[in-house]
Order: sequence, then C-alpha cells, then structure tokens
Amino acid sequence: MKIVKSLLLGSAVGLIAAGGAQAADLPVKAKAIEYVKICSLYGAGFYYIPGTDTCIKVGGYLRAEVALNTNGIYASGRVNGVAGANNRLSNYYTTRSREELTIDTRTASEYGLVRTFAELAFGWTAGGYSGTGGGGTAYSGDNIAGGSLGVYYAFIQFAGFTFGKAQSQFSAPWSNYPGNNFDGMPGGGGWDPVNQFTYTTEFGQGISASFSAEDQVIRDTTNIWNVSGATAGGLATGTYGANDIGGSRAPDFIAMLRVDQAWGLFQASVAAHNNHAAYYGATELAGHPDDKWGWAGQLALSIKNIPTGAGDTINVQGAYTNGASRYNFHPYVSTAYAMYGGTGLAGAYQSVGLGGVSDSVFVAGAGQELTTTYGFNGAYTHNWNPYWNTSVYGAWGAVRYNDTAKGYICGAFVAALALSSGAAGCNPDFNYSVVGTVTRWTPVKNLTFSADLTYTMLDQKYAAGSTVVLPAQASIAKPGVTYELKDQSTLSLLLRVQRNW
Repeated sequence: MKIVKSLLLGSAVGLIAAGGAQAADLPVKAKAIEYVKICSLYGAGFYYIPGTDTCIKVGGYLRAEVALNTNGIYASGRVNGVAGANNRLSNYYTTRSREELTIDTRTASEYGLVRTFAELAFGWTAGGYSGTGGGGTAYSGDNIAGGSLGVYYAFIQFAGFTFGKAQSQFSAPWSNYPGNNFDGMPGGGGWDPVNQFTYTTEFGQGISASFSAEDQVIRDTTNIWNVSGATAGGLATGTYGANDIGGSRAPDFIAMLRVDQAWGLFQASVAAHNNHAAYYGATELAGHPDDKWGWAGQLALSIKNIPTGAGDTINVQGAYTNGASRYNFHPYVSTAYAMYGGTGLAGAYQSVGLGGVSDSVFVAGAGQELTTTYGFNGAYTHNWNPYWNTSVYGAWGAVRYNDTAKGYICGAFVAALALSSGAAGCNPDFNYSVVGTVTRWTPVKNLTFSADLTYTMLDQKYAAGSTVVLPAQASIAKPGVTYELKDQSTLSLLLRVQRNW
C-alpha cells in the first residue's frame, strides 16, 4: 500500500513540475504596437512621428524635360557662350531628369509653431558636347553632364523667426514664376531661395510684415565693373569691365508687407544692398572706391478666381532698382548678352546684340556709379477644364546707365572695338523682354505634361547701322571681323513631364 501511495505522490509531483515548466515556457504577451497616426492639425499628408508630438510630411516630385534652342534647361536661347554662337558649335537641345524630396515637420509649443523644412533635389543634366570643332577650335557646353545634389530650402521657423535658406522675403509671393516654366524673365524677384534671418509678424485678417537680413552673395553675381580693366574679349561678350567685387561686408536688408485674402494677394517689398568694390589695381597701394548702398523696390499682385473660369489667376509684379540689379534681373537671369544673327549691311560679316547688367561701374581713381534697372512681368492662367490649363506670360526689363557711367563704358568700347559711329553712337543701355505661352495637361492627378514656348528679344541702344570689330573668339569659332550691332531675338521650347507625390 505504501508503495502505491509513493507512486501516486511521485506522479502528482511530476505532473505539477511538468505543468510549471510548460507555464514558464509560454511566450510573454507582446506590447501593443504603436501605429502611425494621422495628424490633421496642419492639412493633408501629415503623420505623427511615433512616440512624439511632432507631425511630419514627406513629398516631392520626379521630373524629366528637354529644352530646344536654349542656353540651358531654363534660360532662353542663344545668349552667351557656345549657345550664343548661333553656329555649328552649339548644342540645340539639353535634357534633364530630377527627383526632388521635401521634408516638413511641425510641432505645437507654448511659443507657437516650431517648423523645419528641407527641399533636396537630385538631378542629372545631359549637358552638351565638349571637344574640338573643325580646325582645332575648342568648345564646350554650358551644362556639364553629370549628377548633382541641390539644397533648395533648409530652414527652421520658431516664434515668428525664420533661420536658414528660404524664399527671399523680397520675392514675388506666388510659387516660382507668375505662370511660366522657363526661367530667364526680368521684372522682379522670382525663385530666389537665400540664407536669411527673418522676423514675421501677423496683424490678422491675412495681413503680415517681415523684416529680414539676407545673404547678399547670391546677388553679387551681378557685377561691379572696373571699366579700367575692360578687355576687347570681354566687351565682345557684353562684359563691360573686370568684375571687381571686394567681398561681403553687410547682408541685404529687406522689409515686406503682405495682404493675403480670399480674393488674392498683394505685396510690397524694399531692399538695401551694399556694393563693396575691391582695389583699383593689383595691390592695396592702388586705392579703392568707397562702398555705396543700392536699393530696390517691388509691388506684386495676384488675383484669384477671376470671372473667366474657376481657378483662373492673374499674377503681375514690377520692380525698380538702383545699384541692386539682381532684384530685377534675378540670380537665374543672365547678366551679359552676346546674341548673333544675320545682317544685310554691306561690309559686315554677321550681326551681334550686346548688353550687360551691373550693380555699379567705376574707373581707377573715381567712385562707383550705380546702375538703374526697372521692369515688370506677369501671367494670366486659364483652366479649360480640370485636366487642361494654359498660361500666357510676358516680361520686360530695362538697364540704364547714367551719363558718367556711359562715358566710362563708351571710352573703352569705342577704343577697343572700333565702334563706327564713335562716342556719339555709343549707348550701353538696353531692354530685354520675353513673351510666351505654356499649356499643361494633367490626365491623372499629380501627373502633368507641359509645353512652354518662349520668344526672347534683346533691344540694344547703339546707333542704327553701327559696326564693331570683334576680336577672334576661338571658343565659339567667331572670326575677328566687322559685325553689325543689331537687335536680336530667338524662339525656344521646353517640354516637361512631372509626377508630384
């Protein structure tokens, strides 16, 4: 009996032990998965970053495009360099593919919204041929083939302040351009992202004001010309002196007032720009001109949902500058023009249109003479239906030198290029204008095909029938012969397909 009891007790202990072991081997209950949650505070596309109160939105686009008869993807054609030659040593088309990524984060705080924004572009430009033409002439395209990484925007916003690279507070309030895809339009600030320190205050009812200190380097590409250093080769390309910028001394200071309401938007902007020149000669002993401050002003107006159709818009802006030309001819517009064409003038080999944009000019021993520019641009966009729209756009810009500056430039121009009409026929002023139309087809939401046709005109002010003798220019196979000075024009086309996401 004792044996039976021992067996029963042993079995019970064994079962209990086995049960305990199985219980110990059971998996521990997993923690609840923290799913990504939609953030509805800031519009569509935002999600909470798991474990935080920060919302994030990731977007971008992929674009493929080809530009025909141009000096690059966005600039209208036959100005400067190889494309300006208007001969066999030029690339008729340029292609580009681009992927752009945007990252937008927003967090509510006791000080208001904390926002970071970055826009990165990864591009591949086909560029142009580079080699030697007939007779050993070297040439190259202005777009070198290869990949690139661009940081378009990278800024932080906090308590009304903006720190980093953002759209200039001076620039037009609409996205990119008034209605075009092509770049190269004068008439006011366009797409001008720039490093800045800005404070914006909101008055309510869509009224705001911004005060900004912006990096001026992006706008110093305009040129401060030391005309004493002008060369025949430079004058032949619309460069009226040696670029003699001494460096940065002060940022550009911007003030802007904006009214943004249901009917549209109005903006007024002013800017102050310091012109800091280098030395008259090669060393400090040569002396230098004093700094001079330039300024710019702009008015912009956007009218939404005009009676011609739902979503139709009109965007217009006008700018005036004195010693701050990049606020009219913004940083993606050329500053030196040399456009070639045909001629009917006896004794002339071809015609050429020359023009140059500067902030100021000077000669050794004298002060800076500020350059005046003014202009406007605008566009009307009509939506035919939800899938098709067309924009008609135009721009006009004028460059004017005062009498002292003209004397400096013409002294070099007449002597170096043997202007046939002499000083009386010399006038470096010019007008530059663009008209065009773009049609867009969106068969699927966020997928757009577009064709942008633009006509560019250079209206120079040298006396009619004047000729110059340009030096030989090996890079574009132009001989050193007589050319007629004449207005020029060109027609360009940009084809694009873009998928936003």
